[in-house]
Parts: sequence; structure tokens; C-alpha cells
Amino acid sequence: MIELKKTSKTYKVNGKAVEAVKDVSLTINKGEVFGVIGYSGAGKSTLIRCINLLEKPTSGEVIIDGKNLSKLSKQELQKTRRKIGMIFQGYNLLKTATVYDNIAIPLKLEGVNKKLIQKRVEKYLSIVGLLDKQNHYPSQLSGGQKQRVAIARALAHEPEILLSDEATSALDPETTEAILSLLLKINKELGLTIFLITHELNVVQRICDRIAVMENGYVVEQGTVVSLFTNPKHPTTKRFVESENTFTIPSEIMASYRSTGKLVSLHFVGKELSEEPALALVSRKFNVLPSILAGGIEQLKNHTLGKLLVHLRGEKEEYEQAITYLTNQGVIVEEVN
Repeated sequence: MIELKKTSKTYKVNGKAVEAVKDVSLTINKGEVFGVIGYSGAGKSTLIRCINLLEKPTSGEVIIDGKNLSKLSKQELQKTRRKIGMIFQGYNLLKTATVYDNIAIPLKLEGVNKKLIQKRVEKYLSIVGLLDKQNHYPSQLSGGQKQRVAIARALAHEPEILLSDEATSALDPETTEAILSLLLKINKELGLTIFLITHELNVVQRICDRIAVMENGYVVEQGTVVSLFTNPKHPTTKRFVESENTFTIPSEIMASYRSTGKLVSLHFVGKELSEEPALALVSRKFNVLPSILAGGIEQLKNHTLGKLLVHLRGEKEEYEQAITYLTNQGVIVEEVN
């Protein structure tokens, strides 16, 4: 559906070359929700704007449905862009236009007839839950409602791809969750491919199938959400995951536990949360006493991820056998240093 091949973008700033995106190669499948996460300045915004050629890559290829966008004529590019909707952090709504007109005006400019415009506006306002607000102005709406209007406007062109540029970063947690649920609904019911960028880990963990991590213009790691959450490789990925999931335990307490056994972090993915209680069986099979110090459950798009911080009290030989047993049961075990 979307393929980036060694895509790079360089700007000239005060006579100096600034490389915003460096040699990025990604493949996004049809119907997939793909997220790119990175800290400020990582190159995310430039990358997403390269997909619809709002920013023309300095080198490399951007391929949509088998078409290299940089080789299309102006007319062909315009036609392809109609398949690509985009929503932004700042909503970009016309302040003096009603909700209805904010969606209708771009369709009028495309030459869509009046009856079809009305049908589409009402259809997509209904999908985002704002049909009763069609005669309101943006100033009368909350931030979450404004973003819903922006989503309806993007959907009204009936695209195959939806690009989301930090669409939830200006919203409070409750509204963010509502918008993410809406994007999941759109992905499922309309079959849209969604490509989003964010600096918020909860966004990618909630709705993405796969994610890529950017740092200094490069994609430094990519994979499924589960794999990156449970086994991050690159230091930047680890910083994101640890900032979200690290348990805060006083150092003096941690020291006392380390002297009497082993501290481990356990990840349970999906069915392992509810099937055979592997941790409970450890004390029966080995001369080890497990103590749960902290824990939590995260809901990913297609999986439930449980995490526990556990102290295994016992001799080295016993707790090492216990760790091997847990690993063989499908539990992801990481020693805490």
C-alpha cells in the first residue's frame, strides 16, 4: 500500500544542509495501522509529509499502490492525493464556516455535486458522532469535537489512506482515548490504512499493528507493538518503553530484595494472562518463594499485555531453574539490574 525506499529529505538553512529524514525504508500494508514514534526533532513530521509529497524527498522513492509519486505528472499526483486524507494537531478548521461548510467547501472545490456533498457530509458527521453539530461554528466546539470534524472532513473525500500528524497531542487523556477509539472504528469499518506519527507511547500501543522508532532522522527500530514493548533493542526504544512501564521502587527496598534472591520483570501476552498460572506453580516446583512487588495490565490493539515486578527468593540454582521454567511457559522474563 505504502512503500518508502531509502527516502531522505534535506533542507537548506542559512546556507547549511539539514538532514531531516535519512535513508528511511518502510512498508505499510493495506488496512494496517502503522505508527512512527520519536522525540521532538526526530524527523517524524517531515516523514509523514513526504508520503503525500507535501515535502518532496531529496532522494529515494515514495510508492503508493505501486506508483512512484515523484514520477507522476501534476494531474496524476493530484488524483493520487485524493486517496490520501490527512488530519493535524491544529485541526485547521475555517473559523467563520459552520461544521457542515468546513466539510463541504473542499468537496465543492473538487467539483462534487451538491446532493453528493450533502450525503457525504451527513454520513461522515454521523460516523464521528457530530451530526447534531453541523450548524455549529468551531468556536462552539471542544478540542475533541474539532478533531472529529477534521476527521470527518478527511473522510468525506473517501480516501484509502489516512495520515495523522500528532492528531491527539493537544487533547486531554479522556478525549485522546475517544479519538483513538474513533480511529480504530474507522480502520475496522472503512478498511482505511492509517499512518500516524506521535511522541506519545500510549497512542501507538493502543491502536497500532506495527511501529517504527525514529531518532535523528533515522528509523532505528521497527516491529510489532508487542515485540517492541516486550523486547526493545535500541536505546531510544528502551527510553520510551521504560518511561511508560518502569515501576518506581525505593532504592533501599530494591537493595534488600537483591541480597536475598533475584528481581525479574515478567511480561504476559494475551492468553498467558488467563491460562495456567505459571508464577503460582513456581513455588511448588522449585524451592523459591515469589513475591509480586508491582504490576499492571496494558491493552494493545490486538493483545493484552501484563507486566509484573517479581522477587524470587531462594538460592541461585533454584531461581535460575524457575526463570527457565517461566520462559518455557511463554512468559517473557527480564532480569532487573
